[in-house]
Amino acid sequence: MEHNDGIATSSFRGASGDAEHVICIEAPAGLGLAQQIDAVERRYEAARSALKLAPDSAIFRRLFVSDVTNQAPALRQSRLFAALEEGPVAVSIVQQPPLPEAKLALFAYHLESAAPLAKRRLAAKHLLVEKSGLAHLWSTRLCAGADGGADSAASQTRAVFDELIATLARQGGTLRDHCVRTWIYLKDVDVFYHGMVESRSTLFREQGLTGDSHYIASTGIEGACAHRYDLVAMDAYSILGLAPRQVSYLNDFELLCATKDYNVTFERGTRIGYADRAHHFISGTASIDNRGRVLYPGDVLRQLERALDNVEGLLRSGGAGLADMMHLTVYLRDRTDFAGVQRALAERLPGLPALIVQGAVCRPEWLVEVEGVAAAAEDAPALPRF
Repeated sequence: MEHNDGIATSSFRGASGDAEHVICIEAPAGLGLAQQIDAVERRYEAARSALKLAPDSAIFRRLFVSDVTNQAPALRQSRLFAALEEGPVAVSIVQQPPLPEAKLALFAYHLESAAPLAKRRLAAKHLLVEKSGLAHLWSTRLCAGADGGADSAASQTRAVFDELIATLARQGGTLRDHCVRTWIYLKDVDVFYHGMVESRSTLFREQGLTGDSHYIASTGIEGACAHRYDLVAMDAYSILGLAPRQVSYLNDFELLCATKDYNVTFERGTRIGYADRAHHFISGTASIDNRGRVLYPGDVLRQLERALDNVEGLLRSGGAGLADMMHLTVYLRDRTDFAGVQRALAERLPGLPALIVQGAVCRPEWLVEVEGVAAAAEDAPALPRF
């Protein structure tokens, strides 16, 4: 892991030699949007150069912005959105203001592979990456594209999932068997979260996702896309060709209850095993106990400590630990908590790439939520290669 002048990176190289890289870039404060875009582009290029990454290793980027309606047009014209030499890249743009005061921050995922890597755009919002007999589907900027204020959060939730389901079906996949991770953004989470949850629960039942089968690792958080009337937007990651024995679900019932105990439908975490590595997708995790209660109301630092303890428990249930984390995204309800949270993270997880953004969590009492991905070594030759 490396940190340098607004740049943080981490890498995992498996026994196969294939490497995965995470790059987090912060923009310098006090500049206009054009200058911040330019600075992030230069820092991103410096990070890729230091890691010796080929242009076409770029797979996924998420741009966190402070004012998506006004900033998205400029970002779409930048190299952060598309650069010809990279080939197709899945790009997410979400309004979650980067803290403490930037207009822009970048999260990027790159894949360095000795085997042939084929990237193919299925549609404007869906990228298929084919590798080692598996097809990794990155779906970004899914939204209803509402042109008026009549659509509800429930109907928009249905619309974004319907698009993902249809795209998976065209590739021979299903939501139940192949979707690994979703990120759901709500324009006002305090108002619209319940409508999303109810709609998602109904849709999941229709798709065969129940408390007796499994759900999908997810974050449901405040955020927005560039359309004025959209209340709900989503990114998703799916894997076509998964063998059932590759997938397991993470929980630590001494620390956390099952989400179905309080009527929400997502997995705390999902583990995908490969011959030489395992990916642990940690859902949005807050300061909650094994009875579903919010712990330490009003104390953001104790909430952060408990949230990280919960993440550690989830990882432990899958044979990993905090040292295996590739990155964290940290969501704060109150931006004035930034300095204390940043210090606490640096003390507990020194060197770990982490972006801190403003995004209210689904319960007002939760002041902070964290999510991320861990990669741990695996020795399971019977499983498919990554």
